Formats: sequence, C-alpha cells, structure tokens
Amino acid sequence: MDDIVKKVCVIGAGVMGAGIAAQVANAGVPVLLLDVAAKDGADRDAVAKAAVAKMLKTEPAPFMSAAAAKLIETGNIDDHLDRVAECDWIVEAIVERLDIKQSLYARLEASKRSGTAVSSNTSTIPLERLVEGRSEQFRRDFLITHFFNPPRYMRLVEIVRGTTTDVGVAGKVEAFVDRFMGKRIVRAKDTPGFIANRIGTYWLAVAVNAAIDQGLTVEEADQIGGRPMGVPKTGIFALIDLVGVDLMPLLAKSLSDTLPQGDPYFDTVRPLPLVDRMIAEGFTGRKGKGGFYRLEKGADGARTRLAIDLATGEYRAEAKPAALPPAVEKDLAALVAVPGKVGDYAWTILGHVLSYAAMLVGEAADDIVAIDDAMKLGYNWKFGPFELIDRLGSGKLAARLRAEGRAVPAILDVAGERAFYRVEQGVRQHLGHDGDYHDVVRAEGVLLLEDVKRRSQPVATSASAALWDIGDGVLCLEFTAKMNALDGEVAALIQQAIPLVQERFKALVIYNEGSNFSAGANLGLALFAVKAGAWGEIEKLIVAGQQAFKALKYAPFPVVSAPAGMALGGGCEVLLHSDAVQAHAESYVGLVEAGVGLVPGWGGHGELLDRLVRLPMMPGGPMPAVMKAFELISTAQVSRSAAQAREMAFLRAGDGITMNRDRLLADAKAKALALVDGYTPPEPPTFRLPGESGRVGLAGAVADFRRKGVATAYDEVVAGRLANVLTGGDADVVDTVTEQQLLDLERAAFIESAHDERTHARVESMLMTGKPLRN
Repeated sequence: MDDIVKKVCVIGAGVMGAGIAAQVANAGVPVLLLDVAAKDGADRDAVAKAAVAKMLKTEPAPFMSAAAAKLIETGNIDDHLDRVAECDWIVEAIVERLDIKQSLYARLEASKRSGTAVSSNTSTIPLERLVEGRSEQFRRDFLITHFFNPPRYMRLVEIVRGTTTDVGVAGKVEAFVDRFMGKRIVRAKDTPGFIANRIGTYWLAVAVNAAIDQGLTVEEADQIGGRPMGVPKTGIFALIDLVGVDLMPLLAKSLSDTLPQGDPYFDTVRPLPLVDRMIAEGFTGRKGKGGFYRLEKGADGARTRLAIDLATGEYRAEAKPAALPPAVEKDLAALVAVPGKVGDYAWTILGHVLSYAAMLVGEAADDIVAIDDAMKLGYNWKFGPFELIDRLGSGKLAARLRAEGRAVPAILDVAGERAFYRVEQGVRQHLGHDGDYHDVVRAEGVLLLEDVKRRSQPVATSASAALWDIGDGVLCLEFTAKMNALDGEVAALIQQAIPLVQERFKALVIYNEGSNFSAGANLGLALFAVKAGAWGEIEKLIVAGQQAFKALKYAPFPVVSAPAGMALGGGCEVLLHSDAVQAHAESYVGLVEAGVGLVPGWGGHGELLDRLVRLPMMPGGPMPAVMKAFELISTAQVSRSAAQAREMAFLRAGDGITMNRDRLLADAKAKALALVDGYTPPEPPTFRLPGESGRVGLAGAVADFRRKGVATAYDEVVAGRLANVLTGGDADVVDTVTEQQLLDLERAAFIESAHDERTHARVESMLMTGKPLRN
C-alpha cells in the first residue's frame, strides 16, 4: 500500500467540509470537493462551486494563497462519486444524521478502492454506529477525523480508530494530517463527543446555568470564568456569541441522544427560554444580530456595546464589573476562596468541570495528556484540566468534593496530594492510572525548545534573549521579551553569539515558541527615550541593530530564521538578514513601521530591494523594484500566510514552509545543517537607484492617494522620507549606492521620523489602543 496521500476527496461542502478541503489545498495537495447536485439551474456542481467562491471572500481566509484555491476541483455526488477511486483519502463532512451518513457509506463502498481510507468529521456520533452494516473491508478502512472550526487555524484533530481499523490505513491518514495539514493529533476513544466537545459543551452549560442561578451578569461571568482560569478573553458568553448561540441546543440534543444515562452532562440539560427567544429573533451571536453582547448604532453613528440581562432578557449598556483581587489572577485556590459570588461562581465551574474531566480518563482518552491537549488546542485554554487541577491542588479538589458529598473520580484518588505533572531529570512526566509517572512522549521527529529548556541551561542570556544548544552543533537564539520585542539587549546577544558559534557550533537558528516570532522593536522603550530627550540612545539603538543584523548576514556560518505568528518590523528584518527561512505556514510578515510614522531602521530597505531585483519576473531598470518596495513598506503590508510572504518577497523561493508548528524547530535545524558544508557568506550588494526622477514619481503616487482620501497628511510626509531612502537620497540621477550608504540614509530617515511629534502620537496610540492614530 502506498503510504503517501496524493489526492483527497471531501464530501460535503458546508463550512467544515469546505474548510477541510481548503487546508488540504493549502498543503499543495489536489482535492475533489463534492456536494449534492444543485436542484436549480444548469450547473449541477453549483453547490460545491459556491462554497469555494465563498471561501475566497471569507475572513479569516480559509486559503493561504490564491494558488491553493486552484487545487480544488468541484463536483456532485450524483455524477462524480465514482471519482473517489482516484483518491487516497475520502473525508465525509455531511449533515450530522446517522441515516444519511450510512446511506453515503453504502454508495462509497461500491466506488472506492480497497484500502482507501474513509473518515468521518462527525463531532458526536460513535464510530461503531457509523459503520453498522458495512463490510469487513470498509470497517478496516474507516476512522474518525474530527477537525475543529475553522480548520485552517484550529490545530486540533481528534482521531478515533475502531476496533477493526487497519493500523496502516490510520497511520497514513495521521501522517498526512500531522505533516501536511499541520495538526496535532489527539487519540480519542470511541465515545460520544470524544474529548474536547464533551468537556467543552459541559463546561459552557455549567457556566451558563450557574450564571443564571447565581444572579451574575454576563460581564461578571466572563470576567471570573475567563483569564483567571486560563480561558481566552472571550470568557463564557462572548465565546458562545463567537461560535453561535444556536449551536447550544444542537450540541445539547446530540450529546443527550448519545451519552449514557447517568452521565453528569444530563444534570445541565434544562429549558433555557432566554436562549430559545434569542435564536427565534435572530440573536444568534456574531453571525446574527448579536447575541449575549451586541453593538447598537446611535444617531451620531457611534456604536455602543450592549449586554443582555440574563434575568429580564433585555439589552442594556455593557457594564464593566469591579476588578478582581490581584491575587486571584494566577492563584485558582485564592479565586475559589473569594467570599461571595466570585468564589461561588468560580468553584461551581471548576469543581464540576475538573471533576468531569477527571472522570473521563480511561473512558474518553487513555491518559491526562490527551485530555489536556484536546482542551488547549480545541478550545484555546491556556491550561488543560489537569494542569488546572495542579494549580488548584489535587488534594484540595478531592477534599472539597467529598465535603460536598460528591463523587471523587478514581484518578484523583490515585493522585492523592501528588501533582499530575512533574519534571524528572529534565523530562516532563504525567501521572497514569497505575499511580506511576510516565514520560510525556512527543510525536516522532518533533523538537520543542520547551523540552530543551527543561533539561539544560542556556549557553548565554540577556534581559531580552537567550542562546540554547539544540544539539548536533546548532545554537538557537530565542527572543524572550514581551511580544518578543527587539532592543539593544537582543542586538548585544547577537554579537555575542557570532564568536560562540564560530568556536563551538556549526550554525545558528533563530526561533522561539511564543505566539509571535517578534512584533518588532520595543516601541515603548523607544518612546520613553524620546520623551526623555535621549536622542543619542535612539541613534545607538539603530546603529546597534544595523550592526547586529549585518553580523548575522555576513557570519561565517549559516543563519536560519524560523518564524511563526507575527514577524513585523524588526522581526521581519531578522528574516531578511538570514541565509534561509523555515517559516510556519501561519507566519504574518511585513515591514510595518510606516503605520506608526517611522521607516525601517535595521536594514530592511536594502534587503527587500535586493530580493526584489533578483525576482525572475521583475522588469529591468532601477525603478520597478523600488516601486514594489515602496508599495510594500509605505502601506505596511503584512502577509496573511507564509505562502503569501513568499509571493511578497519577504521569503525567497527556496525558503521552506512547515505546516505543523510542533515540527518547525526540527525543520529549521535540518535546513541549517544542510547549509553547513561549503558555506560562504553572501557578497555585499550594490543598488542601482533612480534618484530624483524616482522620488518625483513616488511623490506623485502618494499625492494622488491623499487626494482620494486613502492617505493622510502625515502619511505623505512619512512616504517622502521612505522614498528618499529607496531612491538614493540626494542623488539626482540614476546612481549606484552601496549597502552602507543605504544604511546611513535609513538611519537618518528613522531619526528624522522619531523627532516628529506626529510619530509620537501614533506610537502612543498604538501602545494604548493597539491601533496607530490616523493623523
């Protein structure tokens, strides 16, 4: 059996099916997307075609590039079901009705090749019920692959193997889902709701019921049940608005139909007249007229955020609840001990949900790691249930449950006063059913910096960065400041790293496991220096950054950057100075300084220009590359994926893209080692720039944007400084400019922008609101 998936068929072009097809296409693999034949019109494939067209307009975008969409071929199940024989994996993502799914499987069995995997994206129906009546061969080829919405962005896939599922067939699908689709696989048992939805639905039901019963406002519930518990800032009710209020009764019915009697979930099921009324009136959350929160537009055009009163059902102005005691932000025991409604509500949620999760060990999953991973990846919890129990204290949780006359799950008795996780000799371990600790095992080929850090000490550190030995002669530079912002401490450690690698290592990888690679320069620190009039410090920072980045570029060993998330401003300039980039697919790259009234200051102009002039499709002459660089920088364009970053020239054609975030460091390390033999640093470029005529042309374009209202007055000023750098400064004819001359122009333009009070206003606005002032 060929163990490589070369083509996939997705049946069902709804939100989930179409999204799964898009992610397969994002991996560069052809997809056949089928749905029912259209009842009206001449085009019987119209349903599937409409799904693809809709995704091209959807935000956030399901596709990582326009090219990915072209890999999806559409059809319908009446005319084209026989084409599943072309495919190596068939994904069923149709309506959540057992009879309809089974009818489709009967038709598939007659059309597919023996040994071709078939999986269902069901969220609640057990596998054994799905394959009732199917042949032994079909059962061997069948499994459940439960994706989460939206499939591009949610990293969890729960996989359920049946008792007769062929190990090779399942392994082939799992390898593709992991390495090509970029998902972390959690093995779930064949139980209703599997892991994440079973716990997540119970959690939301408990939280909603308790808020109503205990007289909390939705704002209070979201505050208590949100960040202190490691839940995203949406909390409870804002999360329901995000996923859809109308989903609540559907999930309740699905789980109620499939869970065994006596399951604690049934204690949460009760009529909710308020929710029924909201759905009937179209208040289904963000996709509808609003939900538990909604926006109301006043006569003056201003929008006011309203929240629903859980007692009356009427909307009122959102009211910020009183601040929680500082101690409870990181101390769950302190949170549940707060007298009154704060502690009562927190305990109601934690006591029920954590004990429910503990009850499911052995039933829904083999171990606690699977349950924790499912909730962190599927519901974006910062901590899994058992990590939360460790923060609360397993003994304290069990004691309080007993004191209230409630059942104590067996795994809590096994733990006693012990933690569910520990680190032993640098290895993270989890507590098992047997009362022993077991190593947390990573998937084959996964290398995580968090594991390296548990078992070793840094080679060197500064206040904003660290150097780690990741093995095989490769040193890793990690940014460590808030948002992985860059400052003089980072520049100093880069300079320290150069001789270290020369003496003891072969290559350098720049990588971290924060949410973002780097949001750029530390603007807060820079603004403080500006306010203090420390202009010398600002210039020192620019020079230090330029020198450090050029030291990376011309180091006598390979430098590979491995971004994930945002790589903006200075973060983008790090990539531009690297010999190669191995980017996570979800990398958002751009030189965004113009948005806050600045220009790139650490060599970004020259590095981007050098890449652009080398593009095979770039017209000759000095102006085309300058115009493209001006467009990208002046409008602060940011790629929406690594694939798009390559199209924008922030990545080279030969730079790699890793779909699975867990595999990024290993891939970057391998790329760095592959460059070692015969490595020589690049030669410094020279730039042929257009001079005065180029500046006039760029100024004319900006003036036109301002007349149209697209650019502001200060945008025009900043663009003029940018144009001055890109066209060669004072040169009035086509001229050749060295790399150092361009750096000098860049530094002068940055300092000039930094002196401008309009820049100060933009930076202050960005730091306070997350958005620059449009002045």
